[in-house]
Amino acid sequence: MKQIVTLLIVMALSGCKSTMGNQASVRVNINATLDAWHKAAADADYNAYFDLMTGDAVFIGTDATENWNKGAFQTYAKPHFDKGKAWNFTALERHIYFDATGKIAWFDELLNTQMKICRGSGVLVKIGQTWKIQHYVLSMTIPNDNSNEVVKRKAPIEDVIIRKLQSKQ
Repeated sequence: MKQIVTLLIVMALSGCKSTMGNQASVRVNINATLDAWHKAAADADYNAYFDLMTGDAVFIGTDATENWNKGAFQTYAKPHFDKGKAWNFTALERHIYFDATGKIAWFDELLNTQMKICRGSGVLVKIGQTWKIQHYVLSMTIPNDNSNEVVKRKAPIEDVIIRKLQSKQ
């Protein structure tokens, strides 16, 4: 009986170690995917950038009007990429989480950008052996002490958007 219990403990620990090791390996792959995606934008590599997104991907930008499916985002982004430099985001910090199947991951990241610190968050899905970005949200960070000033500056623009959206309800 003691041998069976010992064997079960060893098997359980081996499984945990394997799962932890596998998750670490998956994190490396996801980090590589996200870093490659950001680098493709910095290098204005349009095809590499959009190849890292799923066909049904969604990109939500910093402006309230920027909620694009992949095709619309490609149309928006193409002129930027054609100029030879789209945007340059470098991860400062990133957290990655997984669902129970290991085929869906979500993340949040702080980014060094031309807009200073921004936050990105999103969802990746595993397609075959490849991770692809299915949903991405980019937002600018605003220090709490400056939020009133920012709200005053954006109010005239966003009040129009609010009225328009409320009239659709």
